[in-house]
Formats: sequence, structure tokens, C-alpha cells
Amino acid sequence: MELRVAAYAVVIGDDEAMLLAHWNDGPGRSAWTLPGGGLEPGEHPADAAVREVREETGYAVELDELIGVDSIVIPADQRPTADEPVQLLRIVYRAHVVGGELTDEADGSTDEAAWFSPREVDDLDRVELVDTARRFAGWEPPEV
Repeated sequence: MELRVAAYAVVIGDDEAMLLAHWNDGPGRSAWTLPGGGLEPGEHPADAAVREVREETGYAVELDELIGVDSIVIPADQRPTADEPVQLLRIVYRAHVVGGELTDEADGSTDEAAWFSPREVDDLDRVELVDTARRFAGWEPPEV
């Protein structure tokens, strides 16, 4: 089984909107996700989260705290480009913007970055990590 360790950031703006990146892995394989991604060899997860947010959104962030670690296994038959299962170990931090400006990633795994209110997030095509992170952060949509 393959193991992939990644670090992500939950970034909530002053207006209570959440920063997300649009993951695009080809036709029929795209959704909104948290900014973040795989660790480079020897890289600390906190450094990876900061680096990935900068690459995918254009923002410089400062991490506030570790808010959760999540692990899932994706079976081989659900991976179109691999023939073995993968365990995803996902380290999630809370962060805030300290600089930069919203910029879409040009040559990476994401193609757009944007801010969304809690209700807007509910209507997005999103990976389940977004909802896991919302629970970790205590960031749920207002009651209707």
C-alpha cells in the first residue's frame, strides 16, 4: 500500500469566508479542496502547509494551531492511475493570512483559488476533506 502524507490549512477570513483551492486532475476529476498538499522529502508538515497555501492561493499565511489529523484509505479500484490502495495521512492546521494576494496556481494540481461563505461551501462540488476540516475547525454553516 502506498502512503501519502500531506498538510493542509483551514484559512478563515475576516468576513468568515473559507479559502479553498480548486483541485483539477483531468476530465471528471476536479473538486474544491483545502489549500495544501504532499510533503517534500524531509519537510516539516507545518512548512509544507505554508508552502502549499502560497503556491495554490498566492497568500502568505501564519499557522495558528494544529487542529486535526485524518487518515483514509482509498482502494485501488477507486484510483484510475494506480493499481494499489493508498493511505492518505492528512495533517490540518488553522492559519491566517499575513500577506500576498489571491492568485491562481499556474502549473500545479489546482487551477483556481477563492473565498466561500459557509452556505456557499455547502453548494460546492468538494472533496470530503473540506467537511472533515470544517468539523476540526468548528466552522459550520449557520442554522437555517
